[in-house]
Amino acid sequence: MSLNGGYNATKMDKKNIDISIVIACYNEMEHIVQSIAELTDFLDSTKLRYELIFVDDCSIDGTAQKIIDFSKKHKQAICYFHSRNVGRGGSVSEGLMKSNGRIVGFIDIDMEISPIYILPAYKCIEGGYDVVIAARRYNVETATFVRWILSRGYNYLARKLLKIPFADTEAGFKFFNSKKIIPILKETNDKKWFWDTEVLVRAYLAGYKIKELTALYVRNDKKTSTVRIFKDTKDYFISLIKFRREIKPLLH
Repeated sequence: MSLNGGYNATKMDKKNIDISIVIACYNEMEHIVQSIAELTDFLDSTKLRYELIFVDDCSIDGTAQKIIDFSKKHKQAICYFHSRNVGRGGSVSEGLMKSNGRIVGFIDIDMEISPIYILPAYKCIEGGYDVVIAARRYNVETATFVRWILSRGYNYLARKLLKIPFADTEAGFKFFNSKKIIPILKETNDKKWFWDTEVLVRAYLAGYKIKELTALYVRNDKKTSTVRIFKDTKDYFISLIKFRREIKPLLH
């Protein structure tokens, strides 16, 4: 993987950042400006000292330029650019490894989970949790019904096969104690969409204290999804079986 960039990395005092938020991007032109505005409006309403770490995974639609434009005007923004597409998990992981905050995490750029949940997540980790994840509560409509069914099925199998108690492993909203998550990231192999499950399970098996926050999921109708729902679901299940074989000696 190649990372280029590092815009604005020296603008902030890296020692005094409360929270680092990674935003992985791939062809997000349809909604990125509105989504960033929603995120920063919320963060600016809090007292948190934050940094935004954008990792563009070789977008071809103008997303990278929008990130550059934003970073030039906002001292909280750092951006990196992949020279080839490596996957959403790999992008998030790279961003987390480069974070400076005491608490680090990521939120999907489509804002289908609202940034209002960031503050409760932050407070949970300040209160002693190592990991905070969102458990999506769907506003089920025709457009999201298939996704909802597949998500429920996948999470059911993940709970059974990996012996984990979590309702939702795949939500694009997870926050961590920065010191605790780095060793987990170094052990994690998947670079695509299964990354979320692998990170969460490895943290669980390591004995980390994990909190689930119920969060409303609202479909962003302005975006064209980069998820190939049936192919990616098939890949999820294949990865799930392979990962279970790998960690089977640790399950009990």
